[in-house]
Amino acid sequence: MSASETDPTDSRSDPEAARRARDVLARAQRVTVLTGAGVSTDSGIPDFRGPDGVWTKDPSAERMSTLSAYVTDPELRRRSWAHRVEHPAWAAEPNAAHRALVALQRTGRLCALITQNVDELHQRAGTDPALVLELHGSMFGTMCLDCGAAGRMRDALERVRAGEDDPPCLLCGGMLKSATISFGQSLDREVLSAAQVAATGCDVLLAAGSSLTVQPAAALVGQAAAAGAGVIVCNGSPTPYDELATAVVRGPVGTVLPELLGPSNPPGAAPAGS
Repeated sequence: MSASETDPTDSRSDPEAARRARDVLARAQRVTVLTGAGVSTDSGIPDFRGPDGVWTKDPSAERMSTLSAYVTDPELRRRSWAHRVEHPAWAAEPNAAHRALVALQRTGRLCALITQNVDELHQRAGTDPALVLELHGSMFGTMCLDCGAAGRMRDALERVRAGEDDPPCLLCGGMLKSATISFGQSLDREVLSAAQVAATGCDVLLAAGSSLTVQPAAALVGQAAAAGAGVIVCNGSPTPYDELATAVVRGPVGTVLPELLGPSNPPGAAPAGS
């Protein structure tokens, strides 16, 4: 596509895209939401693969999220702990995108919020934790790779600030890491199973702020479509699943989601397809 051409699925070049998305969402009784890093960028947490993403600017930073590199490279672990201390998520606050999803929950039509994010901003915004499925874990906890002990990230970071550049497990002396899913680690089977049930049992799956390139999370979109659900993709750039979508809405997620989930989506709306 040349610079002079426009993407026909871009809401800025296709004014019908946002209208279609609002209409589909308004008629849905069961909405499952899948969120990615783009939902938290307005909270000051950079995404990974966007134009200003962490890995876009520094491709080597992706190694900090790769289990094999983390385990075998002591210097990388030290870098990882230093990065965690300074991570912007500790001071981040929920933004308009998070609040829009809370508003959807209040209509009684949100059946699950599946997130690839690890910052817990959905819960802090007011989303019922029972509805949140954290596919990639939470950065607020730690886990020992040797004995499996769970702990609080706050406690580990206090040790880093006190001078431990690679704090070991206090129970067994083993290797400690964030309780997030790294590349090379398997997702929690129960969480993934619940996400698949939510994706295939909804009227509409709304994918927001995700590049939809990381599996198996991205595959939930295809599973929802195959089960007959409408699919709305809301992201700043194209995704591999755009062609499956009922509507693709481009733009900053913090602006677009409140528009899609605003007063035009009242509680008790008629089911999709009625």
